[in-house]
Amino acid sequence: MRVQGRSLSRRTVMQTLGLAAGSGVLGLASAKEVQPRSPESKPGPGNPRALALIGDRFHNSDYIRVSLDKTFKALGVPIDYTIQYDQISRDLLKSYQLFLVFRDGMIWPDGYLGPDAWSDYSKNLENAANFPNQDAVMWMTEEQGTAIKEFVAAGNGLYAMHNSSHISLSSRNYREVMGGAYISHPPLRPFRVRPSLNKHPITEGITEFMVNDEQHYVTYDKDPKYVLLEAENIDGLTFEGLGTKSISAWAYDFGNGRVVFTAVGHTIHAMWTPQYLEIQRRSVQWLLKKI
Repeated sequence: MRVQGRSLSRRTVMQTLGLAAGSGVLGLASAKEVQPRSPESKPGPGNPRALALIGDRFHNSDYIRVSLDKTFKALGVPIDYTIQYDQISRDLLKSYQLFLVFRDGMIWPDGYLGPDAWSDYSKNLENAANFPNQDAVMWMTEEQGTAIKEFVAAGNGLYAMHNSSHISLSSRNYREVMGGAYISHPPLRPFRVRPSLNKHPITEGITEFMVNDEQHYVTYDKDPKYVLLEAENIDGLTFEGLGTKSISAWAYDFGNGRVVFTAVGHTIHAMWTPQYLEIQRRSVQWLLKKI
């Protein structure tokens, strides 16, 4: 390898990569599972810690981590990130007080072509035959769904973000605690998000705002009094007969714990819309019973 006229040996390159990995540049624990913390290191009620399960085929884990860091660093709440969906369990969750889910319910064990399911380009790629079965399967087991439900009922918090409502389509227990299920969404387009008439600390004083994002349409299973945000395409664009409006957030108590769902989140500029950033911060605080 040569850089600006200087030759680098393989050993030098590998040492440089090793230093990058050691300094945290590689970010997620993708090469090894997140390990449960020992009982003596478990944070107490005054020093809570969050675990975030992030990233899927359509949502790069890096933009999610960067987006969420802005919220959690501002609050001083430590957060661990993982992409290891198969490691979610009672043993892993018991070391945390907040579990955040920002991924959908699908995996492709036999591989897939291209990151974007909404385009047709992959049909004509010359190596398409290398992926004979491009069907998705759902990853969450009912045991995992039960672990999450018990985690929240015991007094902890679940923050379900954006496309995590999709998991509800395959897990009855997850849906019971999360509160709803994904229907579909149109392509990226501008829409307005505004607080509902229901009063809540998360949305108190929040003004309506515009985002260019995926407007997720969801089925909501709980009492309407828990709905916090409503989305509307003000250009009058509908989607699959579902109209211009959709429920965009809710929050409620579940057992001794709490649940929040917010639908905005496909792009980092939507995540960092000032009003939505404030909603995310308050959601974390409310879930941790700080407000």
